[in-house]
Amino acid sequence: MKPATFDYFAPTSRREAVARLDSLGPEARVIAGGQSLIPAMNMRMARPSALVDLNGIAQLSFIDEEPDGLCIGAMTRQRTLERSATIGRRAKLFHLALPHVAHFQIRNRGTLGGSIAQNDPAAELPAVLAALDATVTLSGAAGDRDLKWNEFFCGIMATAAEPNEIVSSIYLPALPPDTGYGLAEVSRRHGDFALVGAAAALHAGADATIDLARLVLFGVGEGPVRVRQAEKKLHGQPGGPDLWKEAAKLVAREIKPADDLHASAVYRREVAVVLAERVLRQAWEEAIGYRH
Repeated sequence: MKPATFDYFAPTSRREAVARLDSLGPEARVIAGGQSLIPAMNMRMARPSALVDLNGIAQLSFIDEEPDGLCIGAMTRQRTLERSATIGRRAKLFHLALPHVAHFQIRNRGTLGGSIAQNDPAAELPAVLAALDATVTLSGAAGDRDLKWNEFFCGIMATAAEPNEIVSSIYLPALPPDTGYGLAEVSRRHGDFALVGAAAALHAGADATIDLARLVLFGVGEGPVRVRQAEKKLHGQPGGPDLWKEAAKLVAREIKPADDLHASAVYRREVAVVLAERVLRQAWEEAIGYRH
């Protein structure tokens, strides 16, 4: 199939893009990599009146190291993030997640901002932002506003962005350089959307107990789910198999997976527990490994 008729605009600056969106009204859509929007348009699941293409805005593609964190432009390609030594050093969880995102041909075009703007519950990159406690900057005609990840993601395939706003950048506060990370997912085939996935970040304090714990599930809710009770259980404890099992059991209580044609809620809950235990073990082994 082919998309319904639409107008097309290609601004060359962020200011021009938000002004154009503001003038076009809520039926216009932003296009970044187009890897999600264009298939939806071809199947007539999306029928925007106009597209505002961000690909000509060079100022939206960057990876900037800052003293207290890392700032990434929304139009930065997923493949760029996957190959970046800076990302590997400062935000390694991206390097664990990106090989699971479709196939490299898709990642060559797909962007960080485009992925998170969709807020697909099964997507890996929103979960990475949740685990890294990211802040998303939205730009509109009235100026910029910053939202924490849990303010930005607000429902299935929904975010807090207004129709006349674009995602312009993502800020990741620095974690200790010896933080350990883990990520795992279950999908029908490599490159398919995850049926269930989990990501973790753990840091060992001076006394070899956990002083930083992040555990995120995806594919089991309306977006990425930080399992707060499990994180509380982990904090201040010496890592080990029994602790991972106890924390993973709390996952089953906090998540609310749904039945769909791909998997049942019961299956998703059981797999989430297994994956949570697995990624906690991965993250701790890396964190402890920094001490040797």
